[in-house]
Amino acid sequence: MNFIGIDVGTSAAKVIVIDETGKVLASSSQEYPVHYPHVGWAEQDPEDWWQGVKAGIVDVLSDPLVKTDSVRAIGLTGQMHGLVALDSANRVLLPAILWNDQRTQAECDEITETIGQDKLTEYTGNKALTGFTAPKILWVKKNHPKLFKRIAHFLLPKDYIRFRLSGDFATDVSDASGTLMFDVKNRKWSSEMSDLLELPVEALPKCYESSEVTGVVSESVKSELGLKGEVLIVAGASDQAAGAVGTGTVEPGTVSVSLGTSGVVFAQQEHYAVDSNNRLHAFCHANGKWHTMGVMLSAASCLKWWIDNVHFGLPNPYYTLLSEADDVPAGSRGLFFLPYLMGERTPHSDPNARGGFIGLTMSHTRAEMTRAILEGVAYGLNDSLQIIRELGIPVDHVRVTGGGAKSRLWRSILADVFGTLINSSRSSEGPAFGAAVLAAVGSGEISSVYSACRELSETTETNQPNPENVKRYREGHSTFQGLYADLKERFRELV
Repeated sequence: MNFIGIDVGTSAAKVIVIDETGKVLASSSQEYPVHYPHVGWAEQDPEDWWQGVKAGIVDVLSDPLVKTDSVRAIGLTGQMHGLVALDSANRVLLPAILWNDQRTQAECDEITETIGQDKLTEYTGNKALTGFTAPKILWVKKNHPKLFKRIAHFLLPKDYIRFRLSGDFATDVSDASGTLMFDVKNRKWSSEMSDLLELPVEALPKCYESSEVTGVVSESVKSELGLKGEVLIVAGASDQAAGAVGTGTVEPGTVSVSLGTSGVVFAQQEHYAVDSNNRLHAFCHANGKWHTMGVMLSAASCLKWWIDNVHFGLPNPYYTLLSEADDVPAGSRGLFFLPYLMGERTPHSDPNARGGFIGLTMSHTRAEMTRAILEGVAYGLNDSLQIIRELGIPVDHVRVTGGGAKSRLWRSILADVFGTLINSSRSSEGPAFGAAVLAAVGSGEISSVYSACRELSETTETNQPNPENVKRYREGHSTFQGLYADLKERFRELV
């Protein structure tokens, strides 16, 4: 029996097929663009996602290890918070507004002023942030009132793909948690938020637990893609919750870090609890529990920016630059990089934050600058891990996934900055693997998410912290935090 996992990522649609033992039989990645029409805006065409997913499914089904009549279920995951708006004829009304879009600060302020932070925390477990979905809906309502009146359905990115596969309007509790419309504690849509914001609750999709079946692939789509028999569609999870399932982060003491376009620090919680200062997010987990999560908006994308915009045309750029950086000592000879290329979420909630190199001298080369980028991202992630530890959540070891996790050097830097053991997952694409695992659970092939993680998740490489570097990075992290504090007001002047 085979199971498909689909990850509607920011840069690409990833599709994998696993068997009942968790072995990855085939995988495919189909890239598509992100559009930045204005400073701080980030949009995509949902049709690009659909075409990418279809091409990915066709690609994996063509692999000789995969039998089209053995595919039992599909699990979905993807980038969180994005807004897809459909009219009554199910047509997309405007480009999808993405998780890293920063246009909605005024709407966030309006939500906080209207409801009050105490009530907002009570209703949703979170504070209003520009990345979340509800502020995006208010922005459309305010700036495109005629178009807003035509909206019949609000969907999240992965759930738009569900709609195209089956015609169903559905989501899961972990993804819904990031809308600011969801009662995270009680795992249901918040009627209070809908009423206070005057947003139509009937336009929201039906919400399921992550391993529940939401429908089946339609006959027309099966015919187009080459699927056979009944293929179940399982609710799935947000990219972070699915990634945590893929890495086995469903037990206390295990923390996962996603080093992708964004950076995420994710810790399981047995019981619902909220950081009193709302520095971290409180969301539903895919295993029926909850999790706390810190997010930095630019992680591996910082390195991609460095390569695409400064070293465009360099042969084998990742290998070349990372090899050079490997020869630079910890601390990059006093050079720091602030990774706030799209503003920042955790712990600053500051859309005005900006990136930059600080401490440059004539003696620095691109090798130090490259390493400073890796270290700056690690420091930013450590901001979240530090808060998690302050909350008394155990951190025995960290499992890292995402494109950046492929770099041995970056994993080593993370181990030293965190001061803890780092494991890398056997699957470099944790969310897609986690979605496939949820499909296996939803089909009944595996009894529970816990059983799936025990049976299927495993790690490959381990990085131990270097005590000398741990000390150096502890001092460096303090300096890094001070640099943001010193520049915070100056950042506002640059907007």
